[in-house]
Amino acid sequence: MLIGRLLLRRSLYEIGCRSLSNVKSFPVLVNNRSYKRLFSGVKTTKGGWRAIPPSKMAPIQLKFGSSKEEIQSTIKQVIDGNVVTIFSKTTCPFCVKVKKLFDSLKVNYLTIELDLLENGSAIQQSLADKTGQRTVPNVFINGDHLGGADDTLKAASEERLLPMIKADKHNYDYDLVVIGGGSGGLSASKEAAKLGKKVAVCDFVKPSPQGTKWGLGGTCVNAGCIPKKLMHQTALLGEAMKDASEFGWDVPKSSNLKWMDMVSAIQNHIGSLNWGYRVQLRKENVTYLNAYASFKDQHTLNLVDKKGESKSVSAQNFIIATGGRPNYPKIPGAKEYGITSDDIFSLSFSPGKTLFVGASYIALECAGFAKGIGIDSSIMGKTWKTMVLNLSANVFLRLWSNSKLLFRVKKAGLVKVCGKYNDGTAFEDTFNTVCFAIGRTAETSKIGLENIGVKLNPSNNKMANLN
Repeated sequence: MLIGRLLLRRSLYEIGCRSLSNVKSFPVLVNNRSYKRLFSGVKTTKGGWRAIPPSKMAPIQLKFGSSKEEIQSTIKQVIDGNVVTIFSKTTCPFCVKVKKLFDSLKVNYLTIELDLLENGSAIQQSLADKTGQRTVPNVFINGDHLGGADDTLKAASEERLLPMIKADKHNYDYDLVVIGGGSGGLSASKEAAKLGKKVAVCDFVKPSPQGTKWGLGGTCVNAGCIPKKLMHQTALLGEAMKDASEFGWDVPKSSNLKWMDMVSAIQNHIGSLNWGYRVQLRKENVTYLNAYASFKDQHTLNLVDKKGESKSVSAQNFIIATGGRPNYPKIPGAKEYGITSDDIFSLSFSPGKTLFVGASYIALECAGFAKGIGIDSSIMGKTWKTMVLNLSANVFLRLWSNSKLLFRVKKAGLVKVCGKYNDGTAFEDTFNTVCFAIGRTAETSKIGLENIGVKLNPSNNKMANLN
């Protein structure tokens, strides 16, 4: 069995030693039970590791073995037993640069100089088989492969290196799992990954009652800000065309919007954003899990994909960023014959005469662009303020009391709406489409929070404040 010479620069078993001159003892990699015969006159530190005074810091011997299996086993023992391990060569300028970086950060590290080992080439080949990297330096932190000089320097410049070094070790699949792939969840996952954490994002969209679903990116991208702004821009262009002749433009006196052409263009744009988010996650080394997540216990999730297949993943920490979905009123026919903002931006047909139920900004914005593109639009709300009334002056406005609002199907494509105004007057009309915008509820009721002791507010499914 070949005996290799191991140059101990600075071990990372313990953090905090600022220089060799100010410590009385120095912990090293070698386990006293396996290599006790190599040392004499030294004490055993906590965990069974040997402590060597600086005066005895001459090169020590470590048995890497000669067979491929023995080399791989020893490599694993080395990188698992130290916080930072650098496989290096004494003649490599990039190795020198990386060592100087750790010195400047006051971080202890273990260096194995491959060019001073009899089987250094075999060790380097085993490292290449393990990591795909054939060059030195080959840097490992807390048992995980970081990479070469460029990877290490980049991690330092992005302030990821020290958090990786100081990370708590655990046996979970991930340091962090984010539940929800919207704006908040994606941002949090990428920032955590930049700090050296192993991160995954779980995102799965359950279809609306009308069957609408979408890709990665959350409400804003798929059924909110982005498509709303594009439909609003469509309305502005249509209104500008009507005014263009007054400014000297020779344009047709009338033009019609092709609803499906508009929807297709908007959905194509959204699709490109969905793909872009997936690329960003891959670039930041964040795992994308397209599955519905629910808690089994405080550190385990059950994931169910679109095929109904399930698996478990574990993590040290979780972020819940599930967002919310639109509410439906508790009246007959609401879910069967009504839609919400989840659906309107991807409808496969022009909505025709449309009733928007609600006094929220979502209702007003949707009614506004619908009116702008030529759709007969009405708004019904329980309470109105003067500002809202003024903003809605160009849209036919109704005030209503929801105490007796009923839905009936008059015939295919028509919905009969019956109710009462605030003054008690009966109301009845027929619409092609009824769109609800009466608020949203957090998507937290079916993710297993009861299994981790988290209580919800029953009125809105928001989690209680936790200390």
